[in-house]
Amino acid sequence: KLKYCRTKMAGCIVQYVVVRGDLLRAMKWPTGAVIAQACHACTAVLHVYRDDNNTREYLGNLDSMHKVVLEAKDEESLCMLAEQLQQNSIDHKLWIEQPENTATCLAVKPYPKSEVQKHFKNFKLFK
Repeated sequence: KLKYCRTKMAGCIVQYVVVRGDLLRAMKWPTGAVIAQACHACTAVLHVYRDDNNTREYLGNLDSMHKVVLEAKDEESLCMLAEQLQQNSIDHKLWIEQPENTATCLAVKPYPKSEVQKHFKNFKLFK
C-alpha cells in the first residue's frame, strides 16, 4: 500500500490540480466560479478513473486525501501541460467550461507523487 502525504514522501498518493490564474486577474471571474472549475475537473477525473487502483486507494481514505493546487498563467500554458501529460500517458481531465468553450482547469487522477511531480515543476502554488 502506498503512503498518504503526511510528509513530503515521494511514494504518497497525490492529486495535482492546475487552475488558470488569469481567470481571476485578467478576466475578472468571481473567486467562486474559479473554485468551481477546479471542483468540476477533480470530480470528472475521479469519476472517469474510478476503477483505477490508485484512485480507489485515494478515495478509500477520505480524511487523508492530498491535493496540490497549482497555477497556470493562461489557457495556452494549461493546454500545453495537457499535451505534455497526454504524451507521457498521465491520465487527466482538462475541464472545458461551456458555453465559453475555454479550458479553465486540469486535474490529474491520483498517482504516487514520484510518478508525476516532474511534470509540474514549472508551476507555482495557486494564490
